[in-house]
Amino acid sequence: MIAPCLKTLLTAAVVATLAAPAMAQTEGAAAWVLSPDTGYGYTRDGKMLSYKMGTSNAKDLFKGAKRVPKETLFFVGANGQLYMRAGPFVEENGTFKFGSNR
Repeated sequence: MIAPCLKTLLTAAVVATLAAPAMAQTEGAAAWVLSPDTGYGYTRDGKMLSYKMGTSNAKDLFKGAKRVPKETLFFVGANGQLYMRAGPFVEENGTFKFGSNR
C-alpha cells in the first residue's frame, strides 16, 4: 500500500509542475520546487493534492518506494491520463525533443 501511495504522490508533484506553460520548452523550463516535508498525490479521480508529511512513519513510507530514474519525462495526455516516459527528452542543442520548437 505504501509503494502505490508514494508513486502517486510523486506523479502528482510532477503533473503540478508540468502544468506551467514554461515547461513546454527547455529554454523556458524552470527548476521544480519540491519540499522534502511535502507529499504530492494524484488521486483515482485525477485530482492533485499536496500533504504536509511527518517523520513518525517515514520508515513505512520508504518501504517499496523507488527512485525516479534520471531522464524521466512526466506528462498528461489528451485523455487527461498521467504518463511517464524514460529516456532523453532534450535534444543535443538543448531544445525540447517533443515540443513545437523542433
